[in-house]
Amino acid sequence: MEVKVQGERWFPAETSFADELKDLWGNWYCDSEVGRLRAVLMHRPGIEIEGITEENFAEFRFRAPMNPVRARRQQDQLAEIYRAHGVEVHYVEGQRDDKPNAMFMRDLVFMTPEGAIVCRPAISARRGEEKAVARTLATLGVPIIKTINGDGFFEGASAMWVNRETVVIGTGSRTNESGALQVERELRNIGVKNIIRTQIPYGSIHLDGYMNMADKNKLVIFPWHTTYDCMKQLIDLGIELIELPYIDELKQGMSLNFVALAPGKVVMPTGNPLTKDLLLQNGIEVIEAEMDEIINGWGAIHCMTAFLNRDPV
Repeated sequence: MEVKVQGERWFPAETSFADELKDLWGNWYCDSEVGRLRAVLMHRPGIEIEGITEENFAEFRFRAPMNPVRARRQQDQLAEIYRAHGVEVHYVEGQRDDKPNAMFMRDLVFMTPEGAIVCRPAISARRGEEKAVARTLATLGVPIIKTINGDGFFEGASAMWVNRETVVIGTGSRTNESGALQVERELRNIGVKNIIRTQIPYGSIHLDGYMNMADKNKLVIFPWHTTYDCMKQLIDLGIELIELPYIDELKQGMSLNFVALAPGKVVMPTGNPLTKDLLLQNGIEVIEAEMDEIINGWGAIHCMTAFLNRDPV
């Protein structure tokens, strides 16, 4: 006797989003700051940086006016370093031409193992950059698992992956409690068990101003800006702290604003010999890239790079 199914009697697929992500969306993943880098999102500076002058640079939080030709060349050279190491470089399309800070992509995207969190900048001069970023992510096929909303603001450099189960989130002038909570909830939803909260001190705006992972268990820090509670939790997780005492290189040369290409191999701004030696002494391979023009916007390599895919470590 034939049994006919009546109505909408069916059962859902029980496969998790993570298990289907690669087949349905593509190879997008990040659970560390150091796993081999496979894909990034950048914004090549356009006409928006041509209007930065002696009269208005402070309005956009720049350190000084920026030479557009040199800035583009320096970012292009960084992109070539990425490509030479097997990294796919994607670019934001359709960005507004009144947003000179838009090249600093780390602030706009925080990548996770299941997709991107689209950030909401804290300063009005940057609000609206995220629309073109979200559109580009969608075009690439990167899942957007959260967009910061409500009264929250959060910038991607306010968070740092330690490992698949651990993320540091800092609050300060660029990330408030509402924004941090939105990110924390999303991370816990995808299996992050340890959220280490810390205050970003007056004098820094993001975590990468005073801490950055250089290897699986090696964190370079400017110790006078770190908090005891945060560092103690990281030490308890087996993280080795490499203390950087060179404040001129840190602040003027942005020596901690590096990106790991793979565990124990970083690309960092030129002009920071003391920091370079410190990294080499601790077993970190260093590639240098000229960044002095980009630094006039108070950003460098890490600031310009949104990770889209890293190998798990």
